[in-house]
Amino acid sequence: MTLEARLRAALAGAPPADLLLNDAREPAGPDVVLTAAAVLVPITDRAEPGVILTERLATLRRHAGQIAFPGGRIDPEDDGPVAAALREAEEEIALPRHVPRVIGTTDRYQTGTGYAVTPVVAMVPADLDFVPNAGEVADVFEVPLAFLLDSANHREASLNWQGRERHFYEINWGSRRIWGATAAMIVNLARRLA
Repeated sequence: MTLEARLRAALAGAPPADLLLNDAREPAGPDVVLTAAAVLVPITDRAEPGVILTERLATLRRHAGQIAFPGGRIDPEDDGPVAAALREAEEEIALPRHVPRVIGTTDRYQTGTGYAVTPVVAMVPADLDFVPNAGEVADVFEVPLAFLLDSANHREASLNWQGRERHFYEINWGSRRIWGATAAMIVNLARRLA
């Protein structure tokens, strides 16, 4: 079975019981208003596929220096999460909207900062030239998909944030630390594909 077929089958199936739903690992209260967002999970179409990730600028007000998928808020003019993820990828890394072959969306993830993020999984041609948006993105890089999906690379960690102990996953790739919501979405995808 091809990777694309495996991804389609995994996204269409029932979510695994150990799915990570949010940063706090507890349901949102009735008064919590979440901002809808979407990210693109671009997987390179090659014999040894990889995942394209960005490093956010260290000078940004929110999530400075963090590793993330291209993405952001769903704007009113976006036709849902897929359109938002494709628009954001074009804005952040100059990936033309018509290039990704969208496989589908996967499990919505709630961040501790109030976003409900829908990951959009897509295949992209290998060896594209990405251009980081100078106002948002410090770097664009690729991590082997097999490395990201290997549960041996998913480490649980915790920290105190706003007076509460927060538990999260992190995945270390060389000197890069992928953690928080991005790591959780990767863990969720790995669990769907397991």
